[in-house]
Amino acid sequence: MVLKASDLQAGQTHEEVVVHDLSRTQIVQYAGASGDYNPLHTDEVFTTKVAGYPTAFAHGMLTMGLTGTMLTNWVGDGRLTKFGVRFVSQVFPGDTLTAKATVKELREEDGQHLVDLDLETVNQDGKAVVTGSATARVD
Repeated sequence: MVLKASDLQAGQTHEEVVVHDLSRTQIVQYAGASGDYNPLHTDEVFTTKVAGYPTAFAHGMLTMGLTGTMLTNWVGDGRLTKFGVRFVSQVFPGDTLTAKATVKELREEDGQHLVDLDLETVNQDGKAVVTGSATARVD
């Protein structure tokens, strides 16, 4: 199904659980896929004893990627023209994340219909872990 401008209105939201009970294995798999082996994400002893965090935590870009999954599931592959986030809180093993997009504005630019979206991804406690914005082409 292709998302159409006529199906959208300002204030409309779409949300999706993007990960349920994030595992340490998923975090380490992301480290391998990205090449980012920062010990804050993979080494429990370093993270707790040296850096002083309660436990190793997920890469910010993993959280951004999960948020992006919600976006492309909704607007479709190849339709994003802009996507940016701010990392506002850490994501820990065991977290369940829900990503939400809110329609900010529908507009036309150079003959294309565009939707501007506000983004927020929260953990199971409702605490924001990512905020941001995106723009996508819609039919």
